[in-house]
Amino acid sequence: MPIRIKDIIAPKFCGVWRQIKSKTHRYTHYWFSGGRNSTKSSFISIAIVLLILLDRDANAIIFRKVKDTLKTSVYEQILWACNILGVSSYFRTTLSPLEITYLPTGQRILFRGMDDPAKTKSIKLHKGAFKVIWFEEADEFSGMKEIRKALQSVMRASEKFWIFYSYNPPASVKHWINKEAKHKRADKLQVHSTYLDVPKEWLPKQVYVEAEELRLTDESAYRNEYLGEVTGVSGLVFPNWETFTDEERPDHFDDVILGLDFGFNHPSALIKCQFKEKTVYLEEIFYERHKTNGE
Repeated sequence: MPIRIKDIIAPKFCGVWRQIKSKTHRYTHYWFSGGRNSTKSSFISIAIVLLILLDRDANAIIFRKVKDTLKTSVYEQILWACNILGVSSYFRTTLSPLEITYLPTGQRILFRGMDDPAKTKSIKLHKGAFKVIWFEEADEFSGMKEIRKALQSVMRASEKFWIFYSYNPPASVKHWINKEAKHKRADKLQVHSTYLDVPKEWLPKQVYVEAEELRLTDESAYRNEYLGEVTGVSGLVFPNWETFTDEERPDHFDDVILGLDFGFNHPSALIKCQFKEKTVYLEEIFYERHKTNGE
């Protein structure tokens, strides 16, 4: 019985799949953000297997920050996709090296950790090109510089690429991936999904129980973990903070304290703490790395 793609991916991704398989190839970079149980990784794994089947010159490579996480995450995820598409018998799987081969053509899906970025330079293919690239848990990478190094090592011998990035947005607004997500470019498509976009019968009932419990007890954590929202700076002692303008600054304060934390690889930080009634005003005076105490 033929498998219909719309029956195995969440409705949120149907339009995305049309873009991926489009001959016009409008997008190269696909950024998938979202909360827990949003099925973004499931969709990406299905898309990768289908791209291998549709393009005889396409090979895929999947990166995670740590090599030891590959087998129990993205490797198993691709096996799941082969199974749900009903094509498992057409693929050969090996654990050493960790890869999956499409038997009719020899196309391969490789898995690499970025523990040692230099190792990506030595990857060679006997057929086709790495047209499909996936960075799973992209927020775990150190930044776009590390990701670019990987891309520069594998983007050869093709004019067409599909590059997938999947991640759960960290709570901190200062995290590099939250900043990078705001960067606009013509060949970039951003897709955000949550468990609420998934057909309810696809997820265990307990998922909804846990999500609702967290919503009632810690709404900020719920919004970050389940809705994939960037809710602020993680690890805050006082979450009820807001910025203030010069106009909102009091004319005088009840008390003023300076706090200094020396560092070198970590920044030296000088903070001015000013008190007015029940409000604390914090100002960053100095925050810089590689400065000696004398400086």
